[in-house]
Amino acid sequence: MRYDLAGKIVLITGAARGIGAQLAREAVARGARVALVGLEGELLERLGADLDAHWYECDVTDQAALDAAVASTVDRFGGLDVVVANAGIANLGTVAVGPVDALVRTVEVNLCGAIRTVSAALPHVAAARGHVLIVSSAAAFTAMPGMAAYCASKAGVEQFANVLRLETRPRGVTVGTAHPIWIDTDLVRDIRDDLASFRTALGRLPWPLSTVVPVEQCVEALLHGIERRKRKVYVPRSLALVQALRPVVLSGLSDALINRFGGQTMVGQMEDEVRQLGRSFGRTSVGERS
Repeated sequence: MRYDLAGKIVLITGAARGIGAQLAREAVARGARVALVGLEGELLERLGADLDAHWYECDVTDQAALDAAVASTVDRFGGLDVVVANAGIANLGTVAVGPVDALVRTVEVNLCGAIRTVSAALPHVAAARGHVLIVSSAAAFTAMPGMAAYCASKAGVEQFANVLRLETRPRGVTVGTAHPIWIDTDLVRDIRDDLASFRTALGRLPWPLSTVVPVEQCVEALLHGIERRKRKVYVPRSLALVQALRPVVLSGLSDALINRFGGQTMVGQMEDEVRQLGRSFGRTSVGERS
């Protein structure tokens, strides 16, 4: 049975731009009442005005601020039906050259931020017998040099959701994870602009791992997943095959193929590029603490 979003209250983190902002637009178009949560207050305020949506500026690694964001949403709308833990960042560079604080910050936002978001929202979502969607990634079941913290955080997100699904089923809550490949957002554009090594690697990846998907297509898939209360959403759908082949994708054979097609050279180039950049995140990222 379709889970009609008309009249439903949906809270989205990472809502200032990219997937989160587009998801908010499309959810409102379906009749949902939306709460926008994120770090970029001016963007949130502007989007909130455009959509007649509630907004709250906060860092998803700050539990008190998240609790306040959820409380203000419930005060405004009277409840909460759907939470989308979407906030995410990606640090630049390898473990060897990346500052440890940037690696840890990536895990804090992507994994701990999702845990904190769900924990704050869950009592209200459970009361509504609603839905939780956590945005993971194809990185949960693949590996690529320069993405150690990102891959670890997204794999952690998926397993957190897998257990949460079992725990909350008796309460009538459904839990899904979304696994997008490269989405045409500021985050991916920044990495592509900053690192020639990434552009080269992207061109060498096999289909469907080389696919760059428009954000509108991604959001359509996420909304379909919410409306069907699906446990997994793949963007594109062909990524389901990649996850099914995870033992091969993460095997020694795969390591050898990556090295054969220039993996070692790419690592060195990437490290040089990140040193020259002098920063650990993309130009539009708000990953680093202020």
